[in-house]
Amino acid sequence: MSVFTAAADQSVCAPLPVLGRDVTVPLVTGGEVTYAALDYAASAPALQRVWDDVAAYAPYYGSVHRGAGYLSQLSTDLFENARRTVAEFLDCRTDDQLIFTRSTTDSLNLLARALPADCQVFVFETEHHASLLPWQDAKVTCLDAPRTPQQAVETLERALADRDPYDPALVCVTGASNVTGELWPVRELAATAHAHGARIVLDAAQLAPHHPVSVRDLDVDWVAFSGHKLYAPFGSGVLAGRADWLRTAEPYLAGGGASRKVTRRQDGGVDVEWHESAARHEAGSPNVIGAYSIASACKALTEAGWDTLVAREQHLVARVRAGLAEVPQVKVLSLFGDDAPRVGVISFVVEGWNSSHFAAALSAEYGIGVRDGLFCAHPLVRTLLGSDPQAQGECGAPEAAPGEKSLNAIRVSFGAGTPDEHVERFVTAVRELVTDGAKWTYRTEEGRCVPAV
Repeated sequence: MSVFTAAADQSVCAPLPVLGRDVTVPLVTGGEVTYAALDYAASAPALQRVWDDVAAYAPYYGSVHRGAGYLSQLSTDLFENARRTVAEFLDCRTDDQLIFTRSTTDSLNLLARALPADCQVFVFETEHHASLLPWQDAKVTCLDAPRTPQQAVETLERALADRDPYDPALVCVTGASNVTGELWPVRELAATAHAHGARIVLDAAQLAPHHPVSVRDLDVDWVAFSGHKLYAPFGSGVLAGRADWLRTAEPYLAGGGASRKVTRRQDGGVDVEWHESAARHEAGSPNVIGAYSIASACKALTEAGWDTLVAREQHLVARVRAGLAEVPQVKVLSLFGDDAPRVGVISFVVEGWNSSHFAAALSAEYGIGVRDGLFCAHPLVRTLLGSDPQAQGECGAPEAAPGEKSLNAIRVSFGAGTPDEHVERFVTAVRELVTDGAKWTYRTEEGRCVPAV
């Protein structure tokens, strides 16, 4: 696009500039502090580059596809160029389709709607609900949580060997856990799936912001991720992969854009001829800005250099893990053990503390934003905490007795926009809270632990 001025070239630095890096928040103990956003696994802040690119395009925004006006044609080019940019970012195959959705959850629900009849779905209990729940209309086999990457491959091997080889099958697996941050053996799981005639979809929501994702190299059939975790929080996601199931499935949404031809029948009904391209599942007016923001983020991460980004993040991971290891009362949650490779997502519990109380104190007394709860991965967190699989988990007050009301954990997560100071402040805060206790009193309000007024 040359008709508007895109963001000026910025020198690559670590961390990458993000919005909100100078925001200050009040502390209950008095004064203000720069906010330490350490909840990237839920939603990462927007890259400054993404915001600047979107702001530069915004005056030229127009309807996409079929519009005769200049801005419509310009926006259509931008939208389709974004599709190509994201496909390159994912190293898609030449005949793959890339569909813009609302999120990872939306992407996997779309794929679930495209499953052929009698398709059996295999999914580990360790998945985020976005990849655990969409398959309810299929025959689902939920696999036990593995304790090593090799055990994951062996578990899938046994399950696939027992299936009906004449029925279609799909394996759904995460690339990096949203609870432990641990990397999963995606390439090996894909090879196992294909050896048994099954297909595989990769939930890359937590992987794509931290590591390069190559559809070709991993040999996955589909990949899904969310813009809001990839520093592009403008309401878009991606489903990319093999086109055949998508082309033959009923459109995910029925409406304008998905239809190629609509005719009136004599009986008063209508006949519809649907597109076979990505438009088949993109009915309605596309989220042009959302798609463009994802493409902008993909470019920014690629230009920054994955080797540099990964190395710096691993430095932060090591610092957090070392700091938590110095506090005996802290237990870090893990499936694969201390030596497992992981991204910047770490969950833990603190002996003698309700996790909601601890997270509230980090926020109110230190200006640090983390996440507490079960992280939309209830079966996995229950397994890691050794609780009854049927136990109900929820946030609780600091005085809550052990049991279902204290069934939660704390998650700290970070990435390319995280300054070293935020990590150092977090490590110091954990140590001080465990050693000295909270400086404030807290109560439960609408299910959340909050400072008492």
